[in-house]
Amino acid sequence: MKTYQVKKYTTDYYSKWNEFVDQAKNATFLFHRDFIEYHSDRFEDYSLLVFDERNNLKAILPANKVGDTIYSHQGLTYGGLVLPKYVKFTEVRALFFSITDYLSQKKIKKINYKPINPYYQTLPSEEYLFLLNEMDAILVKRELNLCLPFHKEFRISKSKLKHYRKNEKLDFKIHSGKDFSSFWNKVLIPRLRDKYNTEPVHSLAEITYLSKKFPEKIIQYDIYFNNEIVAGITLFKTKHGIKSQYGATTDLGEKLRALDFLYFKIIEMYQDQCQFFDMGTCTENNELGFNSGLLNQKEELGCFLYTQDTYSITI
Repeated sequence: MKTYQVKKYTTDYYSKWNEFVDQAKNATFLFHRDFIEYHSDRFEDYSLLVFDERNNLKAILPANKVGDTIYSHQGLTYGGLVLPKYVKFTEVRALFFSITDYLSQKKIKKINYKPINPYYQTLPSEEYLFLLNEMDAILVKRELNLCLPFHKEFRISKSKLKHYRKNEKLDFKIHSGKDFSSFWNKVLIPRLRDKYNTEPVHSLAEITYLSKKFPEKIIQYDIYFNNEIVAGITLFKTKHGIKSQYGATTDLGEKLRALDFLYFKIIEMYQDQCQFFDMGTCTENNELGFNSGLLNQKEELGCFLYTQDTYSITI
């Protein structure tokens, strides 16, 4: 019977960790150490590596610790146990329980587990569902996640298409690149502050830093009208798809439907290059648990509904 050794991440494992992420069947660049550590001041990192008896790295778990609870990972959109290709279920089970045994020895009482969505996976990786059931895990949060699968038969609403064709006559200019300042300062920050009394998860300095670390993965698209920025989308590009990490518009942009126009253009640009366009969740702290306007907007752009689940495991 194979035995495994669990080790807490240190910088000594930087290269080994990142090499594993690049080859894993269920990982994206968000699991790269440079991405995880951009906000290291906000989280107590508790990422784990699992080695076999020959010191081969077999699994990793991006994680942070709060009190006696491990999260996978609060600073990331998704997380979970990261695995190599073609691993068999019995080994995954052994890897998973080697981690829970290790955490139990460290007096950790709970794991909050937020797995990566299936469309990000290079190969199917839903072993965790059986294992969570075996551990009597509790579903503590279920969010609606909107995604447009380019390889499926998606349909954009007639009203969206009508406005798009009408707005093609406007003198919109679309710019793409690595300058996030106009969008952050003139669109995103004011919009979030005025409409939701909140701020972007990433500061301007942070998103600029990350774009330099991952120049092919993070792209800014801005749309201008009469030389004035009216909307923008910050795009994260992964192996198989794209994700609108941020999308916002000014009051003028809202009247002109500039953000919808930009979504259309991005769909046109990427639908033959990628498998999907993840437009994120529509979660909101209200009696419904979601923003109905945002949900309707994304569904009219052709998105289908998936779920982003979070589970609680008592060790």
